[in-house]
Amino acid sequence: MGSIVAVVSLTLDGVMQAPGRADEDTRGGFEYGGWAIPYADPTQGRIIGEHMASHDRALLLGRRTYQDFFSYWPQQQDNPFTEVLDKTEKFVASRTLAEPLPWQQSTLLSGDAVTTVRELRRARPDLDLVVLGSGALLRSLMRAGMIDEYLLQIHPLTLGTGQRLFDGVELGELRPADSVTTTTGVIIATYRRMTEEPR
Repeated sequence: MGSIVAVVSLTLDGVMQAPGRADEDTRGGFEYGGWAIPYADPTQGRIIGEHMASHDRALLLGRRTYQDFFSYWPQQQDNPFTEVLDKTEKFVASRTLAEPLPWQQSTLLSGDAVTTVRELRRARPDLDLVVLGSGALLRSLMRAGMIDEYLLQIHPLTLGTGQRLFDGVELGELRPADSVTTTTGVIIATYRRMTEEPR
């Protein structure tokens, strides 16, 4: 069966909320949006780019992340990621969106996220999926034991507030598979599940 990989930027205290922009996600009065930007460097870009390019994977996104990506990436005509994201198959877990979805190569998974992702995996057992951001969706899949691999970009700062990756999740033991430290101190660490769980 194909794998589900979570690609997440987070702080040392586990915050994953709004790494990219000040206005990305201000829920709960979060004031630190864009915290990851000062730590970007060519090493990080290369590693994440190589990881994404080395696999023929579809994206699995929650509603908020999908809408945020769609509001930004299709307008970035001078960025190579735009064409990659446009052409990549995208599955969107949402109880509120309706088809047709506006971004090319997008398919709606309506209803309960865990149920619809399991149905997708049964229908397409060789499909590999990458979850980018999508905190609520990701935590639902984590609680259901459906994440096979974590590619964590751990930034050397603490925020003390914000939505955290592991909030409300009882996670079993993980096996470290790889790690690289960037020039700005970001640890890019890959972890895999130790044991098989119900998927």
